[in-house]
Parts: sequence; C-alpha cells; structure tokens
Amino acid sequence: MKISLDGSIALVTASTGGIGFAIAKGLAESGAEVILNGRSEGSVNKAQAALAQQVPGAKIRTAIADLGSAQGVENLLKASGEVDILVNNAGIYGQQDFYATDDATWESYWQTNVMSGVRLSRALLPTMVKKGWGRVVFISSESALNIPADMIHYGVSKTAQLSLARGLAKFVAGSGVTVNSVLPGPTLSDGFAGMMQEEMEKTGKSLETLAKEFVMANRPSSVIQRAATVEEVANMVVYVCSKQASATSGAALRVDGGVVDDIV
Repeated sequence: MKISLDGSIALVTASTGGIGFAIAKGLAESGAEVILNGRSEGSVNKAQAALAQQVPGAKIRTAIADLGSAQGVENLLKASGEVDILVNNAGIYGQQDFYATDDATWESYWQTNVMSGVRLSRALLPTMVKKGWGRVVFISSESALNIPADMIHYGVSKTAQLSLARGLAKFVAGSGVTVNSVLPGPTLSDGFAGMMQEEMEKTGKSLETLAKEFVMANRPSSVIQRAATVEEVANMVVYVCSKQASATSGAALRVDGGVVDDIV
C-alpha cells in the first residue's frame, strides 16, 4: 500500500515532540504540507529544523499557540488557515489524587483536552465538507476506556474525546469527511522519558527496559508486554488520514498493545 497525501495540508496540534512530532513526520513523508504547532517559538523552531532534516524537501509551516484557551485556538486558526487534515493531539496529563483535584484543574484539562478539539473542528470542518474530503483525528488514550484511578480527571477528558469524535462522524455522515479516534497505550514518548529520567540515572536501566517494567507492573493485561513507539502510533494515524481509509469513520482505533481487555 502506497499512501500519498500530495496536495493536502495537515495541522497537527502539539507537534513539537513525542507522538505529535512522529505524526507530523509520517504525514510529511506521505507528501502532506504540515503545520507544526507548539506553545513557544523555541520549541516550534527546533521541531521545524528537525523535521526538515529528517524529511528532506518537506513542506512545513509553523504556528505558535497555546490551545488551553479560546483565544489560543483562535490564534492557531489565524496562522493555519484552511486545512484538509486535522489531528487533535494537544493534551495534558498527570497523576493526582481525586480529592485533591480542584475545579481549576478539571477546567484546565477540559479546555485543553476537549474544547481545543471542539473549537478547531467547528472552525475547520465546514470547508472539508464543502470540498467533499477531509480527515479529523482525535488522539485519545486507552485511559478513555480503562480509567486510571490516579488520573480520573485525565481519563474523563479522554472519554469525552471519543464521544466528540463519534458524534462528529455522524454529523458529517456522507460528506466524504471522516472523523476517528486513535487510542495509544503506554508509549515511549518524550513525556514518558522525562518521567523516567531520574529512574534511568539511578538504576542505569534503559528507557525501554523501564518502560517494559512499567507496563508489566501497571498494565499487566498488555498483549505485546512493552511500550509502543511513537512511530507505531503515528503509523495508525497516517493510515486513518489516507484516502485508503475512506470506509473508516466514527471508530476508536486502539494502539494500546492490547492493554484494554476487550475483543471489540
């Protein structure tokens, strides 16, 4: 299968590192013009240079915006213009006791993880529908189905993304535009590496080894018994964004290594 996205414009939110950068790279390798998004000029410029080096000849634009507010989303929309592919990857996460999670924290997670996708989809879908082709992808999480007791606020926001994506898929039914969710499980992302940095220094173990130990201790239902790579997650997203995936819409596609113990 040869995936070609030549002539399309793809916006990947929070794409200066980790899963977002891997998705942007995969889309660029398939011929799409990619809009990288981050919260600071430094992070965006660094990602642009890295992508240009890794995908010679790639068409790259940048947009600096913090999607935790309506104004931030508006800034991104002004910088990006019309797009054919929207990947809602922006999100925040962190462990916190439920009793200690105040309203401000809940609101912050809701605005970034859910409302950024609502606002971007509301603004960008009409043009896709008018053209008769487009792709919207929400990067959710296995935590949307397997709510973590130590991150209930995060899990709730990820479940909301599934509802949003499914509803939007039905809303644009028959238009040629598809809307799907991709659900990563434990992944060797920049965030995970940062979380494990102290442990790596203390034990001398590699990130891959610590990730495997984490999976076996905290996600023992994993079928692959390891963390996924960011490239493995990106592969699924690139396929969903392709013309070949035209019959896939309203789906929640898991790249969780089989963590969620469900045959559906």
